[in-house]
Amino acid sequence: MAEQRAGGRLAPPEWLTQGLRPQSAPVPWAAVVRAGIAMAAPLAVGFAVDEPVYGALVSMGALSGVIGDTADAYRMRLLNIAVPQLFGAIGVTLGTLVYGQGWLAVGVLTFVALVSGMISTIGAVASVSGLLLLLQAVVGAGLPMPDPWWTAPLLLTLGGLFVLVLTLIAWPLRGGVPERDAVAETYRAAAGLLEAAGRDSDTYDARRQAVTEALNTAYDLVLARRARDHGRRSPLVRLLAQLNVVVPLVESAPAAHLRRRALPPEIPAAVRELADAVASGGTGDASAFALRLPAPTSQSGRAVDHALRHAAAVVLSADPEAGTLDDRLGRPAALGARVRRATRNVLLSQSSWRYGLRLALCIGLAQALVSLIDVPRSYWVALTVVFVLKPDFGSVFSRAVQRASGTALGLVVAAAVLAELERGWWDVPVMLVLAALIPAFTAKGYAFQTAAITPVILLLSDILNHEGFGLVLPRLYDSLIGCAISLVAGYLLWPESWHTRVGARLADTVADAAGYVECAFGPPDAQGERQRQRLRRRLYRDLSVVRSEFQRALTEPPPVGARAAAWWPLVVATERIVDATTAARVRINHGAQAPAGAEVAEVARELRELAEGLRASDTLVEVRTALPRDDETVLAPLRQEVAAARAVASPVRPRG
Repeated sequence: MAEQRAGGRLAPPEWLTQGLRPQSAPVPWAAVVRAGIAMAAPLAVGFAVDEPVYGALVSMGALSGVIGDTADAYRMRLLNIAVPQLFGAIGVTLGTLVYGQGWLAVGVLTFVALVSGMISTIGAVASVSGLLLLLQAVVGAGLPMPDPWWTAPLLLTLGGLFVLVLTLIAWPLRGGVPERDAVAETYRAAAGLLEAAGRDSDTYDARRQAVTEALNTAYDLVLARRARDHGRRSPLVRLLAQLNVVVPLVESAPAAHLRRRALPPEIPAAVRELADAVASGGTGDASAFALRLPAPTSQSGRAVDHALRHAAAVVLSADPEAGTLDDRLGRPAALGARVRRATRNVLLSQSSWRYGLRLALCIGLAQALVSLIDVPRSYWVALTVVFVLKPDFGSVFSRAVQRASGTALGLVVAAAVLAELERGWWDVPVMLVLAALIPAFTAKGYAFQTAAITPVILLLSDILNHEGFGLVLPRLYDSLIGCAISLVAGYLLWPESWHTRVGARLADTVADAAGYVECAFGPPDAQGERQRQRLRRRLYRDLSVVRSEFQRALTEPPPVGARAAAWWPLVVATERIVDATTAARVRINHGAQAPAGAEVAEVARELRELAEGLRASDTLVEVRTALPRDDETVLAPLRQEVAAARAVASPVRPRG
């Protein structure tokens, strides 16, 4: 049955309601204050100079800046807000030029949608830029803008730049703090992982995911700055060294976990003290940590002890040793090379064209529909398509459900505001409150973000068009039409929507794990050690992406969601294979006997066979399962994990 029973009543299926539950996340108070000021202040100025339309356009531009302000580091925030404003200005200019032009507007918006979808595949900044390009083009083509033609682009850009100014005010005082906080968070996550080692496996797996996310974030922030910093004595160099030495500490955790004995509480406590030292940017005496650490009694204990002492020495040193300064994931390529690679990927990638064509088809249908049928303020249909079908934002089906639900909730708030308040100075405090809710609700999920954005857009639209309460029901109908177009033309008509596509991604990761096994047990020289650490970090990063793909697929209706659920144990098994490989390498580094080359080759071969089997089908396939040999070599735990993964991929069939 698709439904589930809860308390004796029929309940909707899990895949339908999963995206409607609020996520647990702290309230970003700084962003809340910025959003309220950035969107209420322009309205106040507009009313003060008797130009409320101009104020509303600046506030609308500020809304795009608020939505795009998602990065931590100030340099990334500068890019995330400033660059998309240029694309937004181009979009609203194109839309304004074809306003009221019927089929010409359909053709122009369809082409803009194609470009938007294709460039969205480049990266985070390009994704927001593509969104604003299409979003502002739809608004310009659907709403009358003040003359001359350059007024709307100028005012919208001013709104985005106002958000940027508010965001960067603290840069002189807090420059480098986001990067330092991110590195400190990796130490706190590592402390949680070491605390869970040897205890419940589910808790350990969850803590390992937290470590992966923390390391990904920290390396992204630090290496982004490192690409522009070539000094050998800057604070960033010290921060990179502190980040690099947490990796051996994280790698020692799997060995401790496989021993099935909890580590002494002094160890995670010391790591948390190191996190505080990193966050404060200070130095101290590494010997103080040695006095509080118990003597190790096993190979895994010695690995943890050695990694922790080394981390303490680097964290508390004002001049890190040269061996800790390599960029473990590689320094980012030069800007010109990245631009050329991104352009080549956009023009030649099948997925780029596929995403662009899907978005263009839906926008074209939405605009054609409102050109053939008299729909007042029809731009809302295309706006709904933009937000639902933005190709890199997640499951189309899930976002359509969340969009419809969030819009309905937001319209309830908008109805109360539009029905009870006349347009005027009361809009300023109302906007202050509604705008502040956007970043607070965004952290809870897409449906909640939609519920917060909807009344803000309707209030600004009413200032531009003076329709009052009459805006509410048409916007609900338009949203439902946009969701329907997205579901039919952007989801059901595309065969790939009915395939999980996670099997191929997971197969690639399993094959990479085979390469990691071969690299991990090669000669223990410095170059091989650096290569092993880079492979491990990339593997965990890839596994993090695969997990995200699975989480996205789980919100799809059957059969996609059911297939993803069936694959899930294999994702966990692959992570444990990587952990077991790392644990074996750590044990060898601290006295265990290295495995024979034939045994390493056998494990790698079995992993590659598993990868090939996974590529053969969308569903779990039968793969010959090799049981682990009954011996006590250092690879015995790894062979057990490989056998468990192969058993998941080839479930036992009932006899008869």
